Amino acid sequence: MPSIKAALSKPFAKIIARKIKKWASKPVETQYMVFQNLISEAKDTAFGKDHNFGEIKTYEDFKSKVPIRDYEGLKPYVDRVVSGEENVLWKGKPIYFAKTSGTTSGAKYIPITKESMPTHVDAARNAILMYINETGNSKFVDGKMIFLQGSPILEEKNGIKLGRLSGIVAHYVPKYLQKNRMPSFKTNCIEDWETKVNAIVEETVDKDMTVISGIPSWVQMYFEKLIEKKGEKVGDIFKNFNLFIFGGVNYEPYRAKFENLIGRKVDSIELYPASEGFFAFQDKQDEKGMLLQLDSGIFYEFVEADHFFEAQPKRITIKDVKLNVNYVMIISTTAGLWAYNIGDTVQFTSLKPYRVMVSGRIKHFISAFGEHVIGKEVEQALKEATEGTSITVNEFTVAPQINPEEGLPYHEWFVEFGNEPENESVFINALEESLQKQNSYYFDLVEGKVLQPLRITKVKRDGFKNYMKSIGKLGGQNKIPRLSNDRKIADKLYDLQLTK
Repeated sequence: MPSIKAALSKPFAKIIARKIKKWASKPVETQYMVFQNLISEAKDTAFGKDHNFGEIKTYEDFKSKVPIRDYEGLKPYVDRVVSGEENVLWKGKPIYFAKTSGTTSGAKYIPITKESMPTHVDAARNAILMYINETGNSKFVDGKMIFLQGSPILEEKNGIKLGRLSGIVAHYVPKYLQKNRMPSFKTNCIEDWETKVNAIVEETVDKDMTVISGIPSWVQMYFEKLIEKKGEKVGDIFKNFNLFIFGGVNYEPYRAKFENLIGRKVDSIELYPASEGFFAFQDKQDEKGMLLQLDSGIFYEFVEADHFFEAQPKRITIKDVKLNVNYVMIISTTAGLWAYNIGDTVQFTSLKPYRVMVSGRIKHFISAFGEHVIGKEVEQALKEATEGTSITVNEFTVAPQINPEEGLPYHEWFVEFGNEPENESVFINALEESLQKQNSYYFDLVEGKVLQPLRITKVKRDGFKNYMKSIGKLGGQNKIPRLSNDRKIADKLYDLQLTK
């Protein structure tokens, strides 16, 4: 018999679903209100004064006064916030900095304010409530729930707490879920990822786990260690496990492997959280894409990825987007990020309501010969090539081979198989056919004998895990780029002799 908590979750889910439907049915008006509020609240900040927010009345005004920036472009302002200055990007001071790995700038400090923090928490909660409202399944709230995340131990910088986003969010788990939550605070604080996963296995192996959440690649490691310990499938170890919540990467390349590890199918909810904001979540089990959060203090702009690197790329709002176009997503938020390029590319899968799927990273593509292959395309190719087969893939990445020892250049796929193809050439042909079908530039280059068809280099078991360890990025929110336009990852894999 369900508990009071499980029973009460259903009417609460209905209320939240009604609220979400209300703003989702008025997307343009909702975004206009968010835009007006952002400009009004920030007009007296240093950034607002520097960019004449007092004169901004329309979106056209905003575009003319506020250029697109990435972290490097916003860094002079962020540095002032980090040093303790008030009213720089947003009123007052942030309550947290989400610390993330940077590229050229070292560590990045993404501000989180008292206005933006609740949107991270509410979106995660609402994703679960929308699932309850749709399916009627609320029994899982009585079982144990695991959230594989970063350490909740926070540092402090000039009076502002800082840590990984997942570690910050760990402090906001509602009281009614605290006793169900795994792992323990002590285990969650372990920094070394492998030590942490081993400790989580020991703590959870005999518990009634009903919900498991995390980035698929790291949850996979947890599952494998569970199976190693018990000699059973995860679905047999946790008989009531029936909901997997994930984010950070596309689940499709992992789906077959996970169903094999679990031993049965389980429902899943996809999330799109980032340090800069919680952008979307899966609101329907049978719909492709995630509902874009238009009422969360985030104003969205979009630039077609193919034109992004032009001198003056065209910026549009939600009103003018089209289905299946690859867009760079630009955000302005209640955390004080303005016309900020988060680096992700998205495609709209629905316009009523607005749903998106993450198609890749604007910096993660292969265009060594003008082919502009993106993450979504290689993931789709892998999905089609493994469908209906026993092939499973643990991890993969793709890089161009511009100067082969012989023959034409090609795309080199580094693949760590869980279960290898019986006929590798059939598998390669399926990958190649799907990629050519999706990307006409790539098709033309192969057809025109500029490129030869792709090749596969097998990576030894745990090769990618060992690669991530070698660069200090094992676990947490770190993930392998699906593709690169250079051979830095490829060369490192060879250097570590992780290929065979």
